[in-house]
Amino acid sequence: MIATLRKENGMTQLELANKMGVTDKAVSKWERDLSFPNVGSLPKLAELFHISIDELMQVKADAAEKETGNGFEEMAMLILKAVSLAMGVSVAALSFMNEIETDVAVGMLGIGLACLAIVLLRRK
Repeated sequence: MIATLRKENGMTQLELANKMGVTDKAVSKWERDLSFPNVGSLPKLAELFHISIDELMQVKADAAEKETGNGFEEMAMLILKAVSLAMGVSVAALSFMNEIETDVAVGMLGIGLACLAIVLLRRK
């Protein structure tokens, strides 16, 4: 994150180091995730890059990615459950009315079971 921001702002490691009061080796280590800036220097670093401390720490970006990912996954799991339920109810209703052939019923139940298996496997 620091390397990207530094480059976007047209700074060298040495220039950033001078502005932060550290060595260019320290900046290099930050960029390679070998060490981290001092907590007290985060406000100054954020100010230099014209971003908030949250953005610098990637808190908002990570939270947004998790929310988006979880929402999609939850919806997919709900759809799979609905498909399995629909297959089971359809086979039961059509069988009761003698409107379905055995091989078609088995295929529909197989689809429903496959959907449930995906849901159960995803939980693990």
